[in-house]
This record gives sequence, structure tokens and C-alpha cells, in this order.
Amino acid sequence: MRPAVPLDRASGRGSRRARFAVLSLMVALLTAGAEVAVLTTAEPARAATIGDVVPAPVSAQPASGTVYTLPAEAGIFTEAGSAQAADVGSYLAGILRPSTGYPLPVSAAGTGAPAAGISLLLTGADATVGQQGYQLDVTSASVVIRARTATGLFNGVQTLRQLLPAEVESTTVRPGPWTVPGGRIVDYPRFAYRGTMLDVARHFHPVATVKRYIDRIALYKINYLHLHLSDDQGWRIVVDAWPRLATYGGSTQVGGGAGGYYTKAQYQDIVAYAAQRQITIVPEIDMPGHTNAALASYAELNCNGVAPALYTGTDVGFSSLCTSKETTYAFVQNVLGELAAMTPGPYLHIGGDEASATSASQYATFMNRVQPLVAATGKTVMGWHQIGASAVQHSPGRVTQYWGLTTSDSLVSGAVSKGAKVVMSPADKAYLDMKYTSSTTPGQNWAGYIEVQTAYEWNPGTYLSGVPESAVLGVEAPLWTETVVTEDHIEKMAFPRLPAIAELGWSPWSTHNWAAFRQRLGAQGPRWTVMGIDFYRSPQVPWATGDQGTVRYEAENAVISRGVAESNHAGFSGTGFVNYDNAAGSYVQWTVNAAAAGPVTLRLRYANGTSTGRPMDISVNGTTAAAGVAFNGTGAWTTWQTRTLTVNLNAGTNTIRATATTSGGGPNVDYIEIQR
Repeated sequence: MRPAVPLDRASGRGSRRARFAVLSLMVALLTAGAEVAVLTTAEPARAATIGDVVPAPVSAQPASGTVYTLPAEAGIFTEAGSAQAADVGSYLAGILRPSTGYPLPVSAAGTGAPAAGISLLLTGADATVGQQGYQLDVTSASVVIRARTATGLFNGVQTLRQLLPAEVESTTVRPGPWTVPGGRIVDYPRFAYRGTMLDVARHFHPVATVKRYIDRIALYKINYLHLHLSDDQGWRIVVDAWPRLATYGGSTQVGGGAGGYYTKAQYQDIVAYAAQRQITIVPEIDMPGHTNAALASYAELNCNGVAPALYTGTDVGFSSLCTSKETTYAFVQNVLGELAAMTPGPYLHIGGDEASATSASQYATFMNRVQPLVAATGKTVMGWHQIGASAVQHSPGRVTQYWGLTTSDSLVSGAVSKGAKVVMSPADKAYLDMKYTSSTTPGQNWAGYIEVQTAYEWNPGTYLSGVPESAVLGVEAPLWTETVVTEDHIEKMAFPRLPAIAELGWSPWSTHNWAAFRQRLGAQGPRWTVMGIDFYRSPQVPWATGDQGTVRYEAENAVISRGVAESNHAGFSGTGFVNYDNAAGSYVQWTVNAAAAGPVTLRLRYANGTSTGRPMDISVNGTTAAAGVAFNGTGAWTTWQTRTLTVNLNAGTNTIRATATTSGGGPNVDYIEIQR
């Protein structure tokens, strides 16, 4: 996966005076005299055409001058007799109803021509679409998505979402109009497997965070989510036969802290939630290395019968299951059996990387015992490319995942010669935990810096010598979490690079063009802003900002009331952040001018240490807009998250006031962004 790297984690709370109010800063930021930073790479939004989506479709034929406008009385019509098509229709309605305010009833399609509205049909699709593709036809009267499977319909829905205005992703009613450019798309994937991995072992991420990640990756036709469920720092899934794996092995994480684990019900909830979005979960139990959490939980898994201490560092390669003990194989059989019973997908990932504490012969012995245990559960073996070692026997359908830094690898080509398939995850191209540049945080750099163009400019089908495209199952973008602590971190590291990897997995190589891609990617910016995604605004991409743009107000440039600008923590934007004195009842008031009446989104970046709560009352034009707005702990004063609020402004001048309601004040504030 990756060599050992030190974890650069600053510690400590902000100064006590630091912290009057999150939104009180929001106030101060907008107070008269504050400097305003408009994102410099922004471009105005332009009318979409039928092919302006990510990933690029196989074929897009615009119909010049044709636009479909969704009317308030529109319905969603799904293939009669298909519960799966009806589920996709309900999913689409769930996306559209909050922003449009339309009822959008879902009902069975009739037998004649598609009705006005949006139709999802399992007949009549182009013969080339296969099991995952779709055909999308947009006329002035209707939108029709045709596919052979519910998966294809779902993929077509993701394209439709991107062709609608960005505000369609809003959770509150927006004015519209809800237009779709006319034309036809015929589309299907280049590779069957298009994945991302989320490491929940180094830092635990709760169910709600995983579900939100699933929702976001679905938009780009990602169809596999690989969950790294165990490592030296933590074990994250309940195994009934070995309960201390979760309760003890899952009790910590990198840098210390409470850790966490999923109950079986929670894991199955994640699996079901993903399946509703046509995403298959690939669970990984890494072995025989990366096993300190298991070894600490059960002494009998160690050759010397002595359990090591729990581990919260970031070194790798020091742990190993005892490959000569029968207890080890009983343990593996129990774990794989219970995990397989909860996982309907075809793969069990058994890791196999960085087993430096295991000799080559021990490694081969272990893998040759474990691979048949996977097959016995009815699943297919998946593992990191080290399982391609020549002494390791080939198992039917085996999948090796390549994470190396070279364009040739004998382990992979050797495995392919025996019939293995390959998922491409070269660390210097696809690892989402690598920094974008030397100045971005969080992240690591042992595989190099990966800006968006670097993530996009490689060909999975020809990347490794000795591995023909026919042997490439697909691509995966792993996100390791040694430095990724919060959901905000996940968003920043995955976006915009994950859509680049998604396009490599879906789109035909003939469409590959960086100049065109960066334009289509930049058009996603307003959509991500509405969705609340805290993405990295790469200077390589011409980010569209929507009609009125996104405006950032740096804290250190604001008029500060009862506080001070500081720079003693890492990870802030600009030249500093603001700490406020503690003072209940203190407030800051500012005046905001709006070109038109309506809702605006306020996104606030803050750090709150281990504290929770710190509520603020927010009023607009003398009326309370949000009472008791709370800001939860971020884990450290160097860990930043965002808080999103929607408030309604009048046309012209508006007065906004933020008031601290407790003596604790509010958290440290880095900046706010305002987006209409």
C-alpha cells in the first residue's frame, strides 16, 4: 500500500480567548471593511449541452435549439412490472423534489409512447449499452432513459442530474427553471470495475459519513466501494466468534482517540444503502501483515502467545499473524465466513501487502491456505498485487490490485499469465491521500504530489507492460486515512481527483482529452458547492461559479470584535484564522448587499478541538434565522471542518447578526464562503 511515513499532527487547543463565535466571525468577516477574495480561477456558468458531463459519454448528439423544461405537474414513469426500475424512479424523485418543490409522482409507464415527464424504461435501448449502459433522449416534450438493467437506468439518471442546473442538488426549494439540453446520449463503460477505497482502519469514519461518500461517488458512476476494515491501528467490524477484535482492537486509531467499529447491523445497512445506488461493497481484512489490532486482541494469534500493545502510529510492515498455527486458519475461516455472509458482492479482499515480518515461504504457505477459504464462502479472491508472488497458487477468477510506482511489475504480469485480472491503482496516479501540491493539507507525499492533471493523464489499459487491456478489470482510487480525520478531509482529497479517475474507468480512450476534461470538470464546481462538498479548487481547472459566484471572506482580513487573528495552527487558508474571547451575549453585526431576494448558502470553515456545541443565534434583518446553531468538535485545533447554513436575504441591504449564547463562545474560524 505505502511505506512508513511520519504523521505530522499538531496538538493543543487554541488560546482561551480564542473562540467567541463561529458565526460571529461570519459576521465579522462580512462587516464593512472586510476584504473579499473572489476565487480567481472562476468562470461564469454557461448553458450545458448534452455531452457536458463527467465521465464523458461514448456518444452525444446535441439537438440544436431543443430544451426540455421540467413542469410542476411532471411525473416519473418507470417500466411496468419492474420493482427495480421503480426503485430508481423513487431515487430520482428523492433528488428532484427538495429543490424543485414539485410532487413528481412515480408511477408505471403505459404501453404507448413515453408520456410527458421523465420515463425510465427497460426496453428499446441501443444494442451496445450492455448491462451498465443506457440511452438518454431529450426532446422539448420529455426525457426518456432506456437501459437493459436497473443499473443502466441508474447510470442514466446520474447523467440527467448533471444536465440539470446545479441547484437541483439543493435540499431547499430553488426557483428554477429546470432545463435539460436536447439530444441523444448512448453510453456504456470501458471497464466493468470503477472503484474507490475508504480506509476506516487508520481513522474510523461513522456510518453517516460513509453514506454521504456513497451518495457523492454515485454521481460519477463509481460502482465499487472498497472498505479497508482492519489494520495495525484498528479493527472495524464485529466478528461474533472473536468479539474482542471490535471491542478491544477497534478501540483506538492513529494518534490515539476512541476509534470505533461497525456492528453487523450497521455494516449491513451500509451494504444495502450502497446497493440502492448500484454500488457493491468490497470488504478488506488485510493479512498476514497489517494485523496488530487483531494480534493485540488475541494472544493466541501470535507465535509467542503474547499479545502486543495496541498501536496508534503509522509505521508498516512490523506485524504478522502466526502462519504456522492452526488457530490462525480457524480465525481466518471464522472472519471470512461471517463477513461473506453479510456481503452479497462477489469479492473478499484479503490484503497481502507489506508483509515484511513474514518470510517468503511463510507468506506463500499462508496465502495458499487462505485463498481456498475465500472460495469456500462462494466469493472471489481479491488482494494487493503482492499476492501474485510465484509461490502463491492461482485461485479461480483472482483479482490483483496494483498500487506500485513503476510501469512494469513481474508479480502482476505473472499473475495475469495464470488468468488473474487486475484493478489499477498506481499510487502516484490514483492514491487520493497524496497531497495535491507541497502546500496543500492534509495528505502525504511518499508517492509524489498528485494534481488533477496527473490523476487524469494515464491510460489504465496500457499502463503496465505485460498486462493487456483485456486483463484489466478496472480502476480504483484508494483513500488512506493516516492524515484524513474528518469528512471535510475526505471531500477535499477525493474532489476533484476522483471524478478524473472515474472518467478513466468509464469513458472510451478516444474521448480522453485534458483540455476538454478540465472544462467539464470546472462546470461541476457550482454543483459541489450546492451539495456542500468542500473540494480543492485546483488552479489547473477553470472553475465555474454559477450566476453570482462563490465569494470567500478570509477571517484575518475581517473587522474583528473581541478577538485576534492568529497563525499558530496548521491547515488554515490565507494568512491566518480568528480566535474570539469567550463572552455570552456578545455579537457582531454586518451589512450584506444582495442583488436579488432569495436563499444564499453560507459555508463556514472552523476548528473546535474536542469541544462540542458552542451554539450561536443567527438573525437576519432582526428576525431569528437559525437559533442555537451548534458546532461540534473537530478532534483537534488543526482539524478544520465546514458548517453550511441557508438563509434568505432581501434584495438590497440586509443586516445579519450572530450572537453567542453561552460563555464558551464559538470555535476558531478560518473563512466563510457565500454562494447563491
